[in-house]
Amino acid sequence: MGGRRRHARPASADDLLSQLGRLTARVREEIEVQRARVELAEALQRGMLPSTLPTAPGLRVAARYAPARSGLDIGGDWYDGFRLSDGTLAFSVGDVQGHDVEAAAYMGQVRIVLRAVAAMGAADPGEILRTTNDLLVATDNPLFATCLFLRFDPRTWTVRTSRAGHTGAVWARADGMCGVIEHAEEEIGLPLAVMAGEAYPVTEYRFTQPGALALLTDGVVEGPRFPLEEGLAAVARVLRDGVAEEPETLADRVMEVAECTGHSDDAAVLVLSHDGPEACQTAGAAPGIV
Repeated sequence: MGGRRRHARPASADDLLSQLGRLTARVREEIEVQRARVELAEALQRGMLPSTLPTAPGLRVAARYAPARSGLDIGGDWYDGFRLSDGTLAFSVGDVQGHDVEAAAYMGQVRIVLRAVAAMGAADPGEILRTTNDLLVATDNPLFATCLFLRFDPRTWTVRTSRAGHTGAVWARADGMCGVIEHAEEEIGLPLAVMAGEAYPVTEYRFTQPGALALLTDGVVEGPRFPLEEGLAAVARVLRDGVAEEPETLADRVMEVAECTGHSDDAAVLVLSHDGPEACQTAGAAPGIV
């Protein structure tokens, strides 16, 4: 007599609810783990950003940082500022490839190397970037970073900048002029940690009247709704219209541009509001006066 074929018992409502509960708990646990990872990266990143920034008579500085807005990513954007032994001030902004804890940690490493190289006596921004690049290449880390490094001399009001694949600084003057600090294509070096021996040319100019300068990352000026050029032009207008305001207000308004771009990347901005020394009105000025 043949055995009777047994059919699987249909799942009851209680069985389905129990299974759904287990799946929900697993998803919730994975979300919590990811959220904890993001919070760790954000805390790591914010902890590595400077708590204070250097100033000088006639120069006021403010910075803002906003994390990535996708909810699960964290970037490697940074800003920094410190005083060098010769009395000049150094400022930098940059962006590490990637959106995770490793990118945030690498950002801290790049900042430390930049500071260490500058502290060893290399005053030229191009030399600082060149040495930093070679040191980072030697670590054999797969990540890379873009960077804009600026050195300001409060005695001469001369500014020297060098770029490692990074967005140019935006400027505005009290006379209503504004724009982006232009570098010829051949004057922009590769991002840091890409290739050893890379050269980083320097652009020099001088502040001649009251104005503002914004160093920023591409999360501020580029996104799905904004091409880079349009974002830079929007920042230039913000600086021009608010050139007489304090840098904290300007930094807030520059960050509002990021809200218009539809960006999902993190964003950092460093604003230098400056007075033009009367001596510069008659002294011979360097090329690229702003």
